[in-house]
Amino acid sequence: MRIAVSGSIATDHLMAFPGSFTEQLIAESLDRVSLSFLVDELEIRHGGVAANIAYGLGGLGLAPVLVGAAGGDFGAYEVRLKEAGVDTDSVLRSADLQTARFVCLTDRAQNQIASFYAGAMAQAPGIDLRPIVDRVGDIGIVVVSPNDPAAMLRHTAQARALGIPVAADPSQQLARIDRDQARELVTGARWLFSNEYEASLLRERTGWRQGEILSRVGVWLTTLGAEGVRIERAGEPHRTVPAVAPGGSVEPTGAGDAFRAGFLAAAGWGEDVESAARLGCAVASFALEGRGAQGYTLSPDALTERLTGTYGSARTDALTRRLRAAEAGRRRAQSLRNRPSWTTDTSSRPSRS
Repeated sequence: MRIAVSGSIATDHLMAFPGSFTEQLIAESLDRVSLSFLVDELEIRHGGVAANIAYGLGGLGLAPVLVGAAGGDFGAYEVRLKEAGVDTDSVLRSADLQTARFVCLTDRAQNQIASFYAGAMAQAPGIDLRPIVDRVGDIGIVVVSPNDPAAMLRHTAQARALGIPVAADPSQQLARIDRDQARELVTGARWLFSNEYEASLLRERTGWRQGEILSRVGVWLTTLGAEGVRIERAGEPHRTVPAVAPGGSVEPTGAGDAFRAGFLAAAGWGEDVESAARLGCAVASFALEGRGAQGYTLSPDALTERLTGTYGSARTDALTRRLRAAEAGRRRAQSLRNRPSWTTDTSSRPSRS
């Protein structure tokens, strides 16, 4: 079974200014602002929610299908995603727009000046899921993550029409959509993802109380940072799965996307919700240690060590077996991709004479 991840693909340009923005501002001239900052650092990071989730799934050996829009500058980023095990063949390439871009300047007091260029993401509503399903053939989950709102609504409706379960992750776009759109994105989702702030915003946007939302979804998963993740299902008391502590310094960018990747991988393997949440927390712990949303790597041994260290072997043995099987499958697939063509085509095999 394959997982299709619909949503944003973006590049982040992050710069550091050693001074203070406020020292550059003159109150009497705020109606005519023209400022220039000489920066010390520039980091270019690959991101976008869908690409982040797909990257994590690829690291777990699942060959996810990335569904989103990118620009003519996508080449190097696409190569990196392919090397991570992501199927990028269904990404729409814009002929005249650049990939979405986030540009952020941060001063020494952590004040920020930022801008977001949607670029090719504005063309995402033109992506049709049906030919993607026809090409891949065995999509079992469609993740609808932050994107152009029209694309989110279209892919939600198409997945339902195709009978494919939806994992709803409206998160960053909740502030932009209206009540009817929020209700449409949530209703019927097998899994609903949010953090605590987004959970509150979702209730405000839909106009539904907690119980009303739960009656319309299968399972609601709310990430709680260092406290782990809350699991809620209609008619049942909520449960909390503890977080997995990272092994080094913490940089929170992309941890929520990494949790989603781990959870969806385990759910796709047929694991129960709590077990899937444990893997999600373990993957998130590695993302917390990396720089940027895709600055981490995964291995069965490292994941097993963290899973057993936090939850005990009795609760994680099944996940360990799944991880090792997925890694073996990934290696076999990589070996086939790297095999010289003459080893599988006898007509072109060199003569031994």
